[in-house]
Amino acid sequence: MTVLAPAIPTSRLARGLALSLLLALPAAGRVAAQELKPIRASEHVYYVQGAPGMATRENRAFNSNAAFVVTPEGVLVFDALGSPALAQELKRAIATVTRQPVRRVIVSHFHADHFYGLQSLQGDGVEIWAHGAGRGTFGSEFTASRLEQRRRDLAPYVNEQTRLLGADRWLEFKGGEPIAFTFGGMKMRLIDVSGAHSPEDIMLFVEDDGVLLAGDLYFSGRLPFVGQADTKAWLSALDRIEPLAPKMVIPGHGVASRNPQPDIELTRRYLLYLRETMGAAVRDLVPFEEAYKATDWLPFYDVPAFEVANRINAYGAYLQMERELLGR
Repeated sequence: MTVLAPAIPTSRLARGLALSLLLALPAAGRVAAQELKPIRASEHVYYVQGAPGMATRENRAFNSNAAFVVTPEGVLVFDALGSPALAQELKRAIATVTRQPVRRVIVSHFHADHFYGLQSLQGDGVEIWAHGAGRGTFGSEFTASRLEQRRRDLAPYVNEQTRLLGADRWLEFKGGEPIAFTFGGMKMRLIDVSGAHSPEDIMLFVEDDGVLLAGDLYFSGRLPFVGQADTKAWLSALDRIEPLAPKMVIPGHGVASRNPQPDIELTRRYLLYLRETMGAAVRDLVPFEEAYKATDWLPFYDVPAFEVANRINAYGAYLQMERELLGR
């Protein structure tokens, strides 16, 4: 089923109203639940892979990836999945690999499917890190509304006992420079790509293993969720992956790859297409409804998550192109 955005005069809409459309999306892209099991990506890095498409009751809200790095001094987890129950399963999966406890959790960004499990990972000796810009997202009205929506649509996996946690350490990137640190004797680098998919995006590069944990900077095997992301900043951020020359890239959604270029190029091509088509409509003063119907979406129609994500993506791109045209 295609989700239709309401026919409203988009030029007068605020960012918050555009985001609120996402709350009205019904569960879609339904797939059978899949097992949460660790997949080895390198000597020290493992990940669990969520189902394709959007979060549903059928897939237990397990539609995103999380990764963990095993060291002699503890485990570092990257992202906490979409519910406390899933994060508990993640802890059990980690225990099948190592007896080392979880010591640090890094949140790639504060979208529901990446941080709702934090309450199951917190505890003595566990420190949660996230980008400082995430304070605004975490404390926003949208985040609160999103929780209520998920409690309705994803019960019992997200319910009244689900609590949202922020970071113990909010990271401040000076001049966009990476934050280098050592954990368990392993060299790592946090890379600021904020403003791309969300205001607080970060990637983690596990230097010793050559593995990049990319968060939602690109999606593997499905259409990205763009929403109100800054497509120009996103395109620029994609260019920062190649110089790292990673041996393996683990995205926020989909399978890890030793050759991520095709998926990165799909994301790039899609973002450019949104900017081109919606930008032309804005310049020609074509209303969004008319522009959306007139656009040829065939190049992306068969990509998983198209029916759920494409319309809101196009709408967000339309609003951004309006702002760019007005110089905002």
